Amino acid sequence: MHVVVTGSSGRLGRSVVAGLLEHGHRVTGLDRAPAGPGLAVDAPAISVTATAPAPATSAPATSAPTHTEHHLDLRDAPALDALLADLRPDAIVHLAAIAVPFSAPELEILTTNTALAYTVCAAADHAGVPRTLVASSPTVLGYSHPAWHPRTLPLDEAHPVEPSHAYALSKAVLEEEVRMFARTSPHVFGSFRPCYVISPEEWAGAPTQQGHTVLDRLRDPALAAVSLFNYVDARDAADFVHAWLAADPASIDGECFFVGAADALAVEPVAALWREHAPALGEAADALGPGAPVFSIAKAERMLGWRPTRTWRTELPTWPEALAPETDLAPDTAPAADADPAPDTAPAADAGPTTDTGPVADTTPMTDQRAARP
Repeated sequence: MHVVVTGSSGRLGRSVVAGLLEHGHRVTGLDRAPAGPGLAVDAPAISVTATAPAPATSAPATSAPTHTEHHLDLRDAPALDALLADLRPDAIVHLAAIAVPFSAPELEILTTNTALAYTVCAAADHAGVPRTLVASSPTVLGYSHPAWHPRTLPLDEAHPVEPSHAYALSKAVLEEEVRMFARTSPHVFGSFRPCYVISPEEWAGAPTQQGHTVLDRLRDPALAAVSLFNYVDARDAADFVHAWLAADPASIDGECFFVGAADALAVEPVAALWREHAPALGEAADALGPGAPVFSIAKAERMLGWRPTRTWRTELPTWPEALAPETDLAPDTAPAADADPAPDTAPAADAGPTTDTGPVADTTPMTDQRAARP
């Protein structure tokens, strides 16, 4: 399958491109600029601009999947229409957006994100692209508002949408745009809500989208509490995209899915943490079992057969030692000077963009976070 991925240079975009290539798809990335140094997808790529003719869309001489990148402003609807008419992809995965709440004026965030999604969906419909999947956000539920309380736990797709800032509102509108195209177009449109995205380099110690490391979030539950301890490995999100692309069209048209890890990003159970760090959850959180997440992924598992395979424990196998307070180490048991560094001390200078989708359409890079919440 030939898949176009917008926001292909960002945190989530890079992993989606790499994952789709591993599954045997041919991928064309659309972004304003290439990924930063050291973060390019580990696959041969042809880089072209919007003004250059697109490469031939016929199958390559080798059976290996190919990766092509195009750099353009997605707000340029005629250019996007022309490119899709030339590429004739089988599917589009739209990840591009301003994604940091309050990183730009509220009206700019709202108009940019909703316009980008509409432009991409409309271009996909006009070009006859069979499937289009658009990235939304868990923030549409409105849990950043001080007065918010969950109707039920765990949170699932049936929970009311109550956005509390322009970023969340833009994602709520985006989901309605997707449903409109699903109702009115002969082609398939869907959306998904990826949780706090953690990319492979961030497991190795690079800063996450909020500027601290994964180990920082585990050491201080207050950091992860603002996102209700949600997270997802970017590679698992890529596997979700592949599962969505392979699903029966009738079962996914107009549907939205939460995409998260099967556990919470916390050493202790959420039931033991919510009173101090996430009181909005209320006593219903006491019923969440050890390691259970606040966000349910049961719908994706039931309808798509997708389930994440990575957790913070599998990706940080030395976490007990890494999280142990230094004061607990007696002088004669301290790590040797030449010992391997803990994951949160790995060099991060070349981490490049710390976004979910990377810079697209002259916008701020995408994440699902405000300064302190996704």
